[in-house]
Amino acid sequence: MGYGIRLLVSGDYALFTRPEMKSERVSYDVMTPSAARGVLEAIYWKPAIRWMIDYITVLNPIKFDSIRRNELGSKIPQRNITTAMKGGAIDLHQYIAQDRQQRASLLLRDVAYIITAHFEINCEKAGEGDTPEKHYNIFLRRARKGQCYHRPYLGCREFAADFSLIEQDDPLPQSAYVGQPDTDLGWMLYDIEYPSDTQKDFVAKFFRASMKSGVIDTRREVIL
Repeated sequence: MGYGIRLLVSGDYALFTRPEMKSERVSYDVMTPSAARGVLEAIYWKPAIRWMIDYITVLNPIKFDSIRRNELGSKIPQRNITTAMKGGAIDLHQYIAQDRQQRASLLLRDVAYIITAHFEINCEKAGEGDTPEKHYNIFLRRARKGQCYHRPYLGCREFAADFSLIEQDDPLPQSAYVGQPDTDLGWMLYDIEYPSDTQKDFVAKFFRASMKSGVIDTRREVIL
């Protein structure tokens, strides 16, 4: 196991979309491990390391809100972008008035989590100077200063996340679910992995999530 960190993340809204929902977006009850990894990578990412999520602690009571939003109904085709990159004359605009689509979303409100994680060195991409101490100290410095490559978000980019590092000697915020019965959250997306950097096919990994006193152990995953 590599060097471990604890990060407090919070936000007014979050939407961790269930992949089985096709037209309307419905959030999982809690943050997924892949979303937690995305938060850490927004703060510090290098090809030489890979973040591994150990625990997700749910601090606030789980509350849902339903909203409706105007969205674009389609995306710009990849072939059009390729044509434009080659110098072809093609329109890459999207016109909201012609492609407006109203969709409902069931999202989470007033969320806060503690992400407990560690990183492992990717031996295939690490160089001689890629030591665990180096990457660990860089992450600590960036997290303490609030630095990030892009603003971390909670499932969707429009739901920005606030974050702060929990130091080793800092007391942990208490979960609202301490002392409550265990909660079976069902099957949850663990991560999406690509066999190689050049392949488009992916493998979706799921795990059976269980919350005990607000803590979800994400160290064991099951591939479906």
